[in-house]
Amino acid sequence: MAHSPFRSTTQRLKDMSELPRETIEEVVRRALAEDVGAGDVTTAAVVDSPGRTEARVVYREPGVVAGIDVVREVFGQLDAAAEVDATASDGTQVAAGDVAAVVRAHTGAMLTGERVALNFLQRLSGVATLTRAFVDAIDGTGVRILDTRKTTPMLRALEKYAVRMGGGANHRQGLYDAVLIKDNHIAAAGGVAEAIAGVRRAAPAGMAIQVEVETAAEAAAAVTAGAQALLFDNMSVSEVERSVAVVTADVRLEVTGGVTLANVREYAATGVHDISVGALTHSARAIDIGLDF
Repeated sequence: MAHSPFRSTTQRLKDMSELPRETIEEVVRRALAEDVGAGDVTTAAVVDSPGRTEARVVYREPGVVAGIDVVREVFGQLDAAAEVDATASDGTQVAAGDVAAVVRAHTGAMLTGERVALNFLQRLSGVATLTRAFVDAIDGTGVRILDTRKTTPMLRALEKYAVRMGGGANHRQGLYDAVLIKDNHIAAAGGVAEAIAGVRRAAPAGMAIQVEVETAAEAAAAVTAGAQALLFDNMSVSEVERSVAVVTADVRLEVTGGVTLANVREYAATGVHDISVGALTHSARAIDIGLDF
């Protein structure tokens, strides 16, 4: 029996204050269109009754849950009467063998949506799990773990949500909501002072001016020119320590580049406020999760 994968279930979604409903609906719609295309030929040939099936979402390894509402939307778009009862909420640490949700839906919808639902859940849980590892590694320091713009195209909102579920924070959503003057901006403007002056003339009021620097000398020059935040880029721990020492103004300090689980606590001890880690979203390993009938 064929099923339309695009029936909206806005009215069935839970309140998701941290992830817009329309974002989930659109991303899932596109994912189902990519996978299902003109129809799931195997399921249409094998399932010829309107029976319903119950299945469990099982974590095969330890991880942090992220993406249950995306799973709910996948099956909801395939079967308006689908039910996804979460037994572990997003942000929860689970062990191998734990059941995160129970799904009840038309058997055809379950078979058609299984891969898409698991792809989202495995990806987002992987991001949340890696983020939690970094957050735990610097526990007690008061330093924040941030993400970057190094996200999967069209999945940024979901991946940044997963970072939050892992205990991290979002650096910026895109180019539109924060100022970050990088080396190429400085080169294009003719210098850091010129770049900062340009931002003050044209950028929306209220946006803090952050400048990327690679040496202590660049840090001092950026602060003198009016930078309100610094991003220490690809600097060793000792280089960051020297750069922190030359900054006497009330400037927010962030480090990025070359940060790993093995050295993140060393960076956190340098005096910075934030550590941004691109690997949270560009290198997170998918968590092994199954949908067991």
